[in-house]
Amino acid sequence: MIGIRNLLLILTLAIAAAISAGCWSMQEILMGNDAGADTDTDSDMDTDSDTDTDSDTGPIECTLGEYIGNFEIHTQSDLSTIVGYSSISGNLKINCASCADLNELGCLTAVGEDLKIHYNDALANLDGLSSLISVGDDLSIHNNDTFTSLDGLSALTSVGQDLWINFNDALTNLDGLSALTSVHRTAIIAFNNSLNNLDGLSSLNSVGESLAIESNDILPECEVCDLLDQLASGPTTIDVHDNLDDSCTPVPGNCP
Repeated sequence: MIGIRNLLLILTLAIAAAISAGCWSMQEILMGNDAGADTDTDSDMDTDSDTDTDSDTGPIECTLGEYIGNFEIHTQSDLSTIVGYSSISGNLKINCASCADLNELGCLTAVGEDLKIHYNDALANLDGLSSLISVGDDLSIHNNDTFTSLDGLSALTSVGQDLWINFNDALTNLDGLSALTSVHRTAIIAFNNSLNNLDGLSSLNSVGESLAIESNDILPECEVCDLLDQLASGPTTIDVHDNLDDSCTPVPGNCP
């Protein structure tokens, strides 16, 4: 029978051989199960870190109030500067050939001066502006080749000066403007080659000075006549021409 002294000697020689062969380090032998505890701790820390990252993808917090001054968006990354603001005191210009969406503008309810939406070649919709209620001066939407509708503007009720909707080749309707009730000065809708109705302006009851609807190739003239009949406070100047000729029956009283 092997004595305890001989057993300890054999065990010591085995450990020395393992250290020499590089299988264990003296630190691992002395720490025992503590090494495993460290591994678990690292795993827990990684898990916590992943959880924190996921929490950053939640809804936008609208806590920044008014952005003072003008702001221009030319790249998708520009939008990160304006996230969380509920209004802009000056002009907002969106001229971004590469922007895929405007989701970072989800808090925006008011633009103090002009809102210009021009030459946005990759932007399919205006859904990021779904909270916008008012534009203080001009709303200008032109040369946006991919817009089929203006649905993202469904909360907009007033335009303080002029409304321009021009040269939007894929735009088929104005349904996104269904809440718009007034344009203080001038409304111009022209050169929208796919526009086929004006049903989206069903709530519009006031255009202050002039209305021009022209050169919309497939927009029936009767649509314009119906809009003029609808206005409670009509424009003093009306310019309607080069839309799709058709015959209104009965002829609306204000048909030019």
